[in-house]
Amino acid sequence: MPRIDSFLRLVAQQGASDLHFHAGNVPIIRHEGELMPLPFRQLSDVETSRFLVELMTPQQHAEFEQHQEVDFVYAIEGVARFRANVFRQSQGLGAVFRVIPNKLPTMEELHLPSSVKRLTQLNNGLVLVTGPTGSGKTTTLSAMVDEINKTSERHVISIEDPIEFLHVPIKGVITQRQVGKHAESFASALRSALRESPDVLVVGEMRDLETIGLAISAAETGVLVIGTLHSNSATKAIDRIIDVIPEESRDQVRSTLSVLLRGIIAQHLARHASGEGRVAVLEVLLQSYAVSNLIRENKVFQIDGYLDSASNDGSGMQSVDACLYRLVKGGELTVDEALKFANQPDSLKRLAEALPED
Repeated sequence: MPRIDSFLRLVAQQGASDLHFHAGNVPIIRHEGELMPLPFRQLSDVETSRFLVELMTPQQHAEFEQHQEVDFVYAIEGVARFRANVFRQSQGLGAVFRVIPNKLPTMEELHLPSSVKRLTQLNNGLVLVTGPTGSGKTTTLSAMVDEINKTSERHVISIEDPIEFLHVPIKGVITQRQVGKHAESFASALRSALRESPDVLVVGEMRDLETIGLAISAAETGVLVIGTLHSNSATKAIDRIIDVIPEESRDQVRSTLSVLLRGIIAQHLARHASGEGRVAVLEVLLQSYAVSNLIRENKVFQIDGYLDSASNDGSGMQSVDACLYRLVKGGELTVDEALKFANQPDSLKRLAEALPED
């Protein structure tokens, strides 16, 4: 048994999300978003290398030696699976292990709004799940795939790096491909997927021009494409897609996005008011005539204002501030925590102060 297993077991038992294992430092776990040093000695480079090398397969070690970093999934039977990234840093080797729960998350358990469930029922178009690193994008994406798998007879092809949650076919067919193991890149896997009779394409990360272009092209063929982006809001996700497109093609892409974009879920994780657990703060943008027109006319900056006005009209859309207000009102977030994520903190603070005290 690799010696690092004892640390990983502790991470899983404590309900933590990550293990930071770096030469030159003590092992550190991330619990409820906070870093907590473990009572262990400072790791030397030699010691860290021994811990990490012994858990890698020969193929993973060869990739690490070639690229100075490697991503893979490591499993401890009966405990959990872990997404691992091993890399070199200034004081030697380092690694971060992210816990992947054994149980697939459901949309109900994640308290995702009904508007998100409706997005999984679409037959075509582009849906984006966005947020900063560690905001739970992969978990939300997996819950959406699980919902599709349970409710419709469709062929879902997911392209991930690495594969985190494992899906067993229920009503449809699930094909999971890992970049670097089953395909050279996201782009090559996407090109291949269009010849594999997909109904739904799930793109683990739309990180470059080629991948973004192919995802949009796939949506144009009548496939439902669900992808993730690193961005803090719906408007920034749209801007990021347009920004990677060459200048001469941007008007065309704006026009295409105005038609194809079905919805954007932008999320953050905030500390629960009880101090235990975290709460998903969701911004939900859905396709409408107004949204399509703002994208087409290069007025994406006006979408935040539109979201604020649409948050209470029954459309299923919600701004991040509307979500924060609801969570504060329901006692799930403190005002101070909510203000960390608010677009208009002064306005949110006034609304929160007007709430009746319990």
